[in-house]
Amino acid sequence: MSTATVPVDSLWDRVKGYSPPPRYLPVLATLGLLVGMFAIGGVRYEGFSDPQVLLSLLIDNAFLIVLAVGMTFVILTGGIDLSVGSVVALSTMIAAKTLELGWPPYLSMAAVLATGTLLGLLMGLLIHYFDIQPFIATLAGLFLARGLTFLISIESISISDPTFTKLAFKTVTFGDYYLRWTAIIALATVAIAAYVLARTRFGRTVYAIGGNESSAMLMGLRVAFTKVGVYVISGFCASLGGLLFSFYILSGNSLHAVGTELDAIAAVVIGGTLLTGGRGYVVGSLLGVMVLGMIKTLISFDGTLSSYWIRIITGALLLAFVIVQRFATRRSS
Repeated sequence: MSTATVPVDSLWDRVKGYSPPPRYLPVLATLGLLVGMFAIGGVRYEGFSDPQVLLSLLIDNAFLIVLAVGMTFVILTGGIDLSVGSVVALSTMIAAKTLELGWPPYLSMAAVLATGTLLGLLMGLLIHYFDIQPFIATLAGLFLARGLTFLISIESISISDPTFTKLAFKTVTFGDYYLRWTAIIALATVAIAAYVLARTRFGRTVYAIGGNESSAMLMGLRVAFTKVGVYVISGFCASLGGLLFSFYILSGNSLHAVGTELDAIAAVVIGGTLLTGGRGYVVGSLLGVMVLGMIKTLISFDGTLSSYWIRIITGALLLAFVIVQRFATRRSS
């Protein structure tokens, strides 16, 4: 009995009423959620619709935006980085302690960024060349960074350096509205990351590794360089986020940013990036951070709900987005 080859186009024609979902659909869904929450808040609470509320979200979550950018690179390759919260705490402690010892402020900043980048490089090398699972390698990084914070000091260290204080409160005004420069750095980080992922060979390799690492190697792509590179980027972003957080809170503390790595992962997933890798946008991660910040703002304006509702609503949203992603990827297959 002979068999006939059915053209792929005709197979698609037989699937009535279905077309593969656009890759940017999860980002649009996150944007729609953010707009909807802002609209509900504007209707329910006086003053919520003021544009400064959105600008304040950027200011308050600048460090988390930068963390989410680094996490996006890692998750796009199918990896994970659990160390970023501890690196934030370590960065605040290094900044505070070096300033206390009389270091020049910009040298202190350089030390912070170098430390986070070095830790990211170490974890990337362990993951790729020693074939250690990202979960285990970055969990070790989490304990290492957090332990180093206690080694520096078990007490909170305040930051009173004039340069740091000046930079912390420096603002850019737009008529009646303003942004702090930390938020502008966060937005610039998003823009640079979006360009790298969309327009460079490194970015295309990141997506290729997340899609199928073996195929990426057979295609002759620089898999080793890219896999290590995404953890270097994540480490750098974690230290930069820690630096922004130290400007925001003007202190170093070993207990800063406990659990923040989970917030960064949640923001990336809510922003539409697949945990299995290969699909997602850094702009979606920015929107994911804004959604998390909007939840906190709504609860703050309400005044009757406990702060625990932030975690409850975040967990529900995260679960919903994971289920939708799973459903969408199965239909695409």
